[in-house]
Amino acid sequence: MKDLRGQKVLVSGFHAPNQGTVEGFENAVLTLDDAGRIVGFEPDGDPTGATILPSGWLILPGFVDLHVHAPQYAQLGTALDVPLEEWLQTYTFPLEARFSDLAFAKEVYSALIDDMLALGTTTALHFATVHVPATTLLADLCLAKGQRALIGKVAMDDPDQCPPEYRDPSAEDAIAGTRAVIEYINAMPGNDGMVHPVVTPRFVPSCTDACLSGLGALAQETGTRVQSHVSESDWEHDYVRARTGRSDVEALADHGLMVPHSVFAHGTHLSGSDMDLMIAHQAGVAHCPLSNAYFSGAVFPLRAALERGLNVGLGSDMSGGPVASIWETARMAIASSRLLESGVDAAVAPEARGRGAARIDFRTAFYLATRGGAKALGLPVGSFEPGMKFDAIAIDPKAAKGTIRLWPGYDGDLVLEKLLYSTSRANIATVWVDGLRRVG
Repeated sequence: MKDLRGQKVLVSGFHAPNQGTVEGFENAVLTLDDAGRIVGFEPDGDPTGATILPSGWLILPGFVDLHVHAPQYAQLGTALDVPLEEWLQTYTFPLEARFSDLAFAKEVYSALIDDMLALGTTTALHFATVHVPATTLLADLCLAKGQRALIGKVAMDDPDQCPPEYRDPSAEDAIAGTRAVIEYINAMPGNDGMVHPVVTPRFVPSCTDACLSGLGALAQETGTRVQSHVSESDWEHDYVRARTGRSDVEALADHGLMVPHSVFAHGTHLSGSDMDLMIAHQAGVAHCPLSNAYFSGAVFPLRAALERGLNVGLGSDMSGGPVASIWETARMAIASSRLLESGVDAAVAPEARGRGAARIDFRTAFYLATRGGAKALGLPVGSFEPGMKFDAIAIDPKAAKGTIRLWPGYDGDLVLEKLLYSTSRANIATVWVDGLRRVG
């Protein structure tokens, strides 16, 4: 399929412009300008002169992944049977240290971006490593390959928590390296908003107070988003409170790191007041249900957070999450919410077993995978409304090696539900970013 910039296109599919609302459309007329921005979306528009997609194709907005450890793609599916702190020290930090080798970095990052795009992830919020050259390489590759990306050099300088072979030598080095990446990305030729820098303290335990405060000042000075982890596990949550006397959110806010459209991963141990503080700062949560099952020791109260007004999207958290797919992440978000509601211990009476009123359905999961994640980041993607950039996935339900089976009688939201649960890579026919064909 070809690029669609500057064209009128006849499309069928689904989007969720707002939480709780899924809109299906059939033979709608979508008009793009020469920059790939949607300037018209008419469910009953005049199809004269429109490009027509192959019969049966359905389009969805491109998926948004709010939490990606890009270097960890090289260890996807590794050592998920050990505690978080052991997993980091024994496996993850040594792997990330290898990204001082730019040839290795290019090989891993190239495969990652290609595979994410092939699965329909058109926007990603990436943690890189402590290395400035490898981080700017990741930015170059995202721009060249056409993934909308937000990228941060990881800052981690605390010698009590970071190994000597993999850490910033000082708070000053961490801040200077972060500034260098911000300046590099903001000056990239041809960028035009495709790639954004992100201030990235790994998490409070890995950073000294001087590092956190300096990064907060840098974020405020440059107007740059922040990403980190927040209240991820019993160990991390308790460590921060013991060290600082505050919750993660309170500590991050006090250091100036809770800025608008920043995203913090996990949040399984957030209190109601923590959520309210994040809402007040216009920050959001990357809900990572797959990795939470392995490392967090708790289920994020997703429905309660959404009802409170907190911005939430989905994060694969590869490789704490064992798959690099927002399709699988969305499915797990639904499953974990049902487990939270019903409980899991049959020895407890049914009425006392679960949390109650915690489940979400496929409609909410679809919103989180698309517009919800984009809203958390403050990006004009995730739906097909005028003013949005055209990032989209074309699904071929009849692909020869696909896994979707649409039997007669399926229509409306039932089709979307089938797509969310059944789509595999073989069903993804084409992926566009900014109206330019990136896959297929």
